[in-house]
Amino acid sequence: MNDITVFIYFICFAAVAGATFAFMWRMTTIALKEANKPIKRSVHPEMQDVKSGEQLLVFKTDEDEDDEDDVIIIRK
Repeated sequence: MNDITVFIYFICFAAVAGATFAFMWRMTTIALKEANKPIKRSVHPEMQDVKSGEQLLVFKTDEDEDDEDDVIIIRK
């Protein structure tokens, strides 16, 4: 190899290394911003009319347990 080929090789190597570092830095920044955003929890469409604290009718298939406890919905 002559000197020009080696120079071109190192210029391309530096460009790829710089682009890789810039890409990793940008993706890390985006990931950290996404992690700091508050989570939006959407309500299921069938549960939109149900208020917090209302009792619901629940069907359980466990025949061994005979609990008669009511289920109370609590929205956060």
